[in-house]
Amino acid sequence: MGEKGLNKPKIIVVMPAYNAAKTLKITYEDIPPNAVDQIILVDDGSTDETLEIARELNLTAFVHTRNFGYGANQKTCYTEALQEGADIIVMLHPDYQYDPTLLPEIVAPIKAGEADIVLGSRFLGRSTMEQGMPWWKYLGNRFLTKLENWTLGLNLSEYHTGYRAYSRQTLAEIPFLLNSDKFVFDQEILVQAAHLGFRIVEVPVPTKYFPEASNASLSASIIYGLSILFLLGRFIFQKVSSIELRQFRAVHSRYRRA
Repeated sequence: MGEKGLNKPKIIVVMPAYNAAKTLKITYEDIPPNAVDQIILVDDGSTDETLEIARELNLTAFVHTRNFGYGANQKTCYTEALQEGADIIVMLHPDYQYDPTLLPEIVAPIKAGEADIVLGSRFLGRSTMEQGMPWWKYLGNRFLTKLENWTLGLNLSEYHTGYRAYSRQTLAEIPFLLNSDKFVFDQEILVQAAHLGFRIVEVPVPTKYFPEASNASLSASIIYGLSILFLLGRFIFQKVSSIELRQFRAVHSRYRRA
């Protein structure tokens, strides 16, 4: 891992893991040397050897006593990374669906002071259908992205990527602990960020689809899509009413730096 200099930001990778034993090691090995200072893995009640492999790799590991969900896993990831003093937090799934070698490109806009959040977009490069994205997932992604752009007044190519980087200040002010424990957590945090005025930048990333990589079923994707519609409905309700919802209000946590 990298050495932190006087002006070098502390970069921590967080891995929300669930039954990632088959791909964790290759994901870890493809992270560029000296690109990060620490890797935190949160095991969300895996039933395979994920935790054992994480310890063999000397990762900082935390364990949930059962499977609480993807959002709950991220809550632990970000809380622990902030407590460890991270300046930049990168979420990298340990299922090897996203390319770990691109991590320097993911953090570069934040290091340069040009962004608060960086999203690795699968839609800025080669066709996602050619890369193996199922057609029904492609259509759902395109529809929801257009709807989210319209609702938030943004022009992002994708909201549904799992490859992301956040500045410390962003996670210290966004009330992410109020978010869902499920997959819609990813969208909630982007709606919060857009509402609070944080700068979101995208960089192109390829993705991989193979049996060992996480891939939600059609039914799970439908539930996820409906959850996003409900989220956008709550956000629009707040905008047109005089009622401010706690979920969209900045917090002043102890993790903020002056």
